[in-house]
Amino acid sequence: MTKKIFMPALYELIRTYQAFESYSATHVRALGLTSSQFDIVATLGNTDGMSFKDLGEKTLITKGTLTGVVDRLAAKGFVRRVASPSDGRCQKVQLTRSGKDLFAKVFPAHLCHLEQVFSGFLQQELDSTEAALHRLREAFSAASKSLEEAA
Repeated sequence: MTKKIFMPALYELIRTYQAFESYSATHVRALGLTSSQFDIVATLGNTDGMSFKDLGEKTLITKGTLTGVVDRLAAKGFVRRVASPSDGRCQKVQLTRSGKDLFAKVFPAHLCHLEQVFSGFLQQELDSTEAALHRLREAFSAASKSLEEAA
């Protein structure tokens, strides 16, 4: 079997994601949250809330996991469920006052934590990395759309 030309890039992408996730998750745990809890709080921050569907799409947390994480955040008083004003069958998840305070504390702290790594790069390097990742994401999105249309 011949080695595919994209394999080194694929391996590096995977290793980079794993290193990022490890670095990020360690800090998030030090803030007293799980990665999923932080993801929800960060996604809801500066919004008036989101439906479970929208929250799941924005966070990429599976529906079954999302419900449990929201339940745990609600038990801690950080989020609440409210009826959607536009669709009474749906619920929105909103940050409570405590949740907004938590967001104001943990989100800037985590950005500062991440900035320590990114500050070692030149703006040109960051721009080219962003452009390459954007192209890769678009390619995967187009390929996924093609698969869905074929099914």
